[in-house]
Amino acid sequence: MGKSANPSRVAENEALARNPMIRTSPRKLNLVAQLIRNMDASRAVAELTFSKRRIAGEVKKVLQAAIANAENNHQLDVDRLYVSSATVGRALVMKRFHARARGRGARVEKLFSNLTIIVRERETAAAEGAE
Repeated sequence: MGKSANPSRVAENEALARNPMIRTSPRKLNLVAQLIRNMDASRAVAELTFSKRRIAGEVKKVLQAAIANAENNHQLDVDRLYVSSATVGRALVMKRFHARARGRGARVEKLFSNLTIIVRERETAAAEGAE
């Protein structure tokens, strides 16, 4: 007898994708994540494609992975997907030193972030009216 399986972290009408090691600070990554929260998935991909922020490309990859997971693993309709949550967290911190004047050193922290995107399928108006 092994351990029982962990319950799924997402609902039946949701799909998840993560990137646990993105080389940028959480504050900068959260600015891009705010752009796409509660936005239709196709519109969010277009928004990230034309964003001037460097990290928007990494966020776009994670979003496209979440859309692919929804389509292939959960059989959800891609046209009705929207970004239900985009969560940013703090990950690894590399500590480095820069040489400064008079033999001193200054500590530099190179921050990493993790990103979790959950896409959800919108309920149709007809299904909501029937209930």
